[in-house]
Amino acid sequence: MNATVGDRLLVHGNSVGERDRTGVIIEVKGGDGGPPYTVRFDDGHTGLVFPGPDAVVVPQ
Repeated sequence: MNATVGDRLLVHGNSVGERDRTGVIIEVKGGDGGPPYTVRFDDGHTGLVFPGPDAVVVPQ
């Protein structure tokens, strides 16, 4: 998984009734665009994310 600042991260809900989460990648901490990423989610929460198989980077 590779990303750049400004790309969007989509994390699919992994259980019934759990909503998908989306946010903007504001910092790439790994080498060559790899994780972890600092993400500002659409709900206003900012956090360090190590994306799993349920996550997708949407280039902008």
